[in-house]
Amino acid sequence: MSTISDVAKRAGVSTMTVSRVVNGTGYTSADTRARVESAITELGYVPNALARQLRSKRTKTIALVVSDISNPFFTTIARGVEDVAAAHGFSVMYCNTDESEAEEEQYLLMLIERQVDGVLLVPARSSGASFRLLHAHRMPVVVLDRRVAAHDVDSVRCDSEAGGYALTRHLIELGHRRIAVLTGRRNVSTSVDRVAGARRALEEAGLTLDDEMVHWGGFNFGKLNQADGHRMTQEVLAAEGACPTALFCANNFIGFGAIRALREAGLRVPDDMSVVAFDDLPEEWVSEPFLTVAAQPAYEIGHRAASRLLGQVSGSHQPTGENVVLPFELIVRRSSGPPRTASVTPLTAASA
Repeated sequence: MSTISDVAKRAGVSTMTVSRVVNGTGYTSADTRARVESAITELGYVPNALARQLRSKRTKTIALVVSDISNPFFTTIARGVEDVAAAHGFSVMYCNTDESEAEEEQYLLMLIERQVDGVLLVPARSSGASFRLLHAHRMPVVVLDRRVAAHDVDSVRCDSEAGGYALTRHLIELGHRRIAVLTGRRNVSTSVDRVAGARRALEEAGLTLDDEMVHWGGFNFGKLNQADGHRMTQEVLAAEGACPTALFCANNFIGFGAIRALREAGLRVPDDMSVVAFDDLPEEWVSEPFLTVAAQPAYEIGHRAASRLLGQVSGSHQPTGENVVLPFELIVRRSSGPPRTASVTPLTAASA
């Protein structure tokens, strides 16, 4: 393995000059820099990153801690994070908590031990314990996707409440009056906010969202979330009283599980039951998009959050508890339509 001394000898310069070229510090003439870079290429020299880290007290690494990296929403966030990190010479570590508070704590302790330069966190809880741990070790942190109680932690997320409102309003305008809500855990802000948005839309239309029409799940993404959507839809269909004509699902995987349960019951979407959901799938995942969604700007969430975190790492930005809330896009597709048999009463003038 070539050393910095080998490079200096080949280029006919001192090791200090090679160090300046490698680290981009100090003045070096264009001719000298070209000779050093040529020698590095010829010898296949790889700088000692660990030595630079010890001198700078930085690892040039940040961590992205999410609830399920297999979910396309979080993989798209990761792309935004990766692009910002790479542009600044940082690498990214990925941690998957499965919404487990215990796993989140273990990952954070590991990241502190590894001395990463900062953490992007989708918290499994909003109690503030994780932030106290990170602050105790002076670890920069930015929250993604969720609201948190910590007043001095910056966050970047989409407007879940407004998205829940818009999806429910869309169903109401189609003529639906009984809408069931299938959401996640009660202690996750996105779950709560999306229910609140649905409730606000119904109340503005002179309708109510009864407790029995709200079904809470696990909000663990991927297969478990589809299972939750399937289970909650079966509960909706088995309940006594008038069946809803539409389902509002708090994310797309709940929606997929709901559609499967409806098809198993012999019901067609949207002829017998309309379905809308949060989050879209990447275009390459589906040949013909079907689900009406509130699409979140996942890439921008990751990009913005990573930029703010690296600002903290460099010292150019101090956390102020700013909550950056990005807009969603309502995309209407074939999964939502007017109710087939229900009589449609017009919206009140106040809510029109």
